[in-house]
Amino acid sequence: MKKYIIYVGILAVGLLLGWLLFSNSSNSEIEHDHNGVAEANQMWTCSMHPQIMQSEPGDCPICGMDLIPAENGADGLLVDQFKLTENAMALANVQTSVVGRGKVDNNAIKLSGKIVENEESNAVQVSYFSGRIERLYVSFTGEEIRKGQLLATIYSPELYAAQQELITAASLKESQPTLYKAVRNKLKLWELSENQINQIETSGKVLDNFPVYATVSGTVSDKLVEHGDHIKPGQPLFKIAKLNTVWANFDVYENQIHLFKEGQNVTITTNAYAGKEFKGKVSFIDPVLDTRTRTVKLRVVLSNMDDALKPGMFVEGKIEGISSAKEQVLSIPSTAILWTGERSVVYVKTNPDEPVFEMREIKLGNTMGANQEVLSGLENGEEIVTNGTFTIDAAAQLQGKKSMMNKKGGKTMTGHEGHDGME
Repeated sequence: MKKYIIYVGILAVGLLLGWLLFSNSSNSEIEHDHNGVAEANQMWTCSMHPQIMQSEPGDCPICGMDLIPAENGADGLLVDQFKLTENAMALANVQTSVVGRGKVDNNAIKLSGKIVENEESNAVQVSYFSGRIERLYVSFTGEEIRKGQLLATIYSPELYAAQQELITAASLKESQPTLYKAVRNKLKLWELSENQINQIETSGKVLDNFPVYATVSGTVSDKLVEHGDHIKPGQPLFKIAKLNTVWANFDVYENQIHLFKEGQNVTITTNAYAGKEFKGKVSFIDPVLDTRTRTVKLRVVLSNMDDALKPGMFVEGKIEGISSAKEQVLSIPSTAILWTGERSVVYVKTNPDEPVFEMREIKLGNTMGANQEVLSGLENGEEIVTNGTFTIDAAAQLQGKKSMMNKKGGKTMTGHEGHDGME
């Protein structure tokens, strides 16, 4: 009985050792087979010239550097698509945005525009006599001034002589009233007030430096002279803007002109005041088309008594109650576009969850400010690269994909390929 027990034990130990030996051998063979397949599929590239792809290690035919293993796997991408790492996206500051049309809900159209000064309320403070500016009382552009405020003092030889004439004529006004009246009228033509003329006549003293007072109230939008400048009659001294009303100017595409008319209600918003709306009406539509941008100006006059709207501020206007059978304009930022002269291309992010891109050729229409009209090649709702476009294009070229300068994709020429065929 002991003999059988010993035989069974020996058999069990043998089976165990056999299983261990042959299992490791089988795994080694499987691993060897996988390594063999991986090695057979392994491609080698140059770190300096990624377009070089060879099936075995060696030297780069361009620069002579040792080839390194290339990354395997296409991650299920199409032939023209390529993928960037999150790190590369962050370093290049790549930003994307979704393409949208100008049409909005509730049968309304949105327009982009800018706040400008109301030209009808602007004024120019000029000099009515020649002289030299002895002192300026307006220090900077943007300063608020009031009507009647002292703006400057001017030394004027001709005004000095005219004051002496007035004093002399005043002593002879009983005997020569015509001369006296002519001298007073001469000073009035130089925009001297009755009070100023009477003060000179009463005091009998000539003012060396004559004061210049503001004729209107407003904001100094342009300071045109400095201390010590010599000026001539009619020369502008300051431009003064009255900002209690301002204009909102909007660009309207050529194919949208028929949708607008004077008197339409406009709701205007700006990023400066989130949630706040300004109301106005279309007051003017420019009858002349800008041939450069193929747009016309649409103007809205806005009340600005609280000085909330600043000239230069970007605004968005919404005009409701517009119906049109025409599809509205599709536009994208100009920063998204790469021009080659004959072609215009953008890079589309094909996967919303991963940094996968492909080049797309588009056909452009009109230019409007910082945006460009797209006639074909993109659809509403697609996501495109709007910042870092050149970096994306460089990545496409290095990976042999379609790019701005390589319409069909494939190997990128670097200038190091030798001189074969060059005369």
